[in-house]
Amino acid sequence: MSKFNLAKLVNPTFDSVLFSEKSHLILKGGRGSTKSSVISIKLVNDFLNDKLSNVVVLRKVGKYLRTSVYEQIKWAIYEMKVANQFTFGSSPLKITHKKTGTAFYFYGVDDPMKLKSQKIAKGYVTHVWFEELTEFAGREDIDVVEDTFIRQELPGNKQVKVYFSYNPPRNPYEWINEWVEEKILDPAYFIHHSTYLDDKLGFLSKQMKAKIERYKENDIDYYNWMYLGEVVGLGTNVYNINTFKRLDGLPTDDKIYGISFALDTGHQQSATACGAYAITVKGKVILLDTFYYSPVGKSVKKAPSELTVMIHEFIEAVIDKYKVPVLRRTIDSAEGALRNQYYHDYSIRWNPVAKKKNQTMIDMVVSLLASGRFYYLDNENNKIFVHEHKIYRYDEDTLNTPEPKVIKEDDHCCDFMKYFCLDNSKILGLS
Repeated sequence: MSKFNLAKLVNPTFDSVLFSEKSHLILKGGRGSTKSSVISIKLVNDFLNDKLSNVVVLRKVGKYLRTSVYEQIKWAIYEMKVANQFTFGSSPLKITHKKTGTAFYFYGVDDPMKLKSQKIAKGYVTHVWFEELTEFAGREDIDVVEDTFIRQELPGNKQVKVYFSYNPPRNPYEWINEWVEEKILDPAYFIHHSTYLDDKLGFLSKQMKAKIERYKENDIDYYNWMYLGEVVGLGTNVYNINTFKRLDGLPTDDKIYGISFALDTGHQQSATACGAYAITVKGKVILLDTFYYSPVGKSVKKAPSELTVMIHEFIEAVIDKYKVPVLRRTIDSAEGALRNQYYHDYSIRWNPVAKKKNQTMIDMVVSLLASGRFYYLDNENNKIFVHEHKIYRYDEDTLNTPEPKVIKEDDHCCDFMKYFCLDNSKILGLS
């Protein structure tokens, strides 16, 4: 180890990680466990002890590198008070040691095959870090990338150290949970589990700990999954309906500063639904009203030109009643006809949300619900919203699979809720 006193920067639970002789180290657990900080400190420390060392840091999606792992390594360098030894480059994304010319390389793995052509300018790769491993498509992604960086023979019988870090998915049948179970018996792998409760050095703020306690009070399953890193399973109900809080009226101690609308459009036999969400100064979300039109049982269906009028009148009535700005208008990205019709009629563009995997969007909604910040006004229009979320279920035949499916019936309010959370994630502090 270097001359730095790592004991001041690393919680005691990670001592076994620091001194492990295994070539592959898997660090999993709950959010706030400081596992990523530990890896970054270890990587910088080892890098400084080998003048020909290079470190490769990976995330599945390249656009997230700059604000996550790059800043994490930079943080470790500053914490260890060696920033004057490095040059921090942004194009390409690289942190280079001034004296040796070796570096930390940051790559997105959007296409794992492209990494085969990557070259290291000086020295050799000694460490590879896969951050947010759940983003990767499967073990094939890992093997292709890992093989690229461990194929070179290192001097002195050294071996490349490969680190993996992630928060376990809820579903026990997702590839990563099954993969890690297999690695328990692999002598090359060291597996470590940590949670925020292991923070003995006080890295987590009182504010963060208070937030975690709110999750614990509102939804224990979510707390066990998100902050204890437990694989809690899915069950058949998608949402815990007890986290939907009923209001008879708006709070008197928390002002609304804006309203976001989210729209799920139907077709010949499915409904069109729109939710009006108030966002308050204190970060609460309140469903004010719901528009819902179903063509089922009607001999003459509404045309897009008619639906736009109905939706516009709904929105104008909400705005007139609450008299606050519109923050966002969000629509399913797959819907073009109604979006174009609305712009033609009112010169207003709806934002087509860039949808993610359905389970990812569900998890984002669950994050909001479990924080205890979601409310709905107890009015006639919102009853359909509550009803659809009560009956929203996974198909039992798909539960024991890597990608369980929801039952696609009477789920239009559920869909616009997902679009709302996704498109307003930054405002709401959701990830």
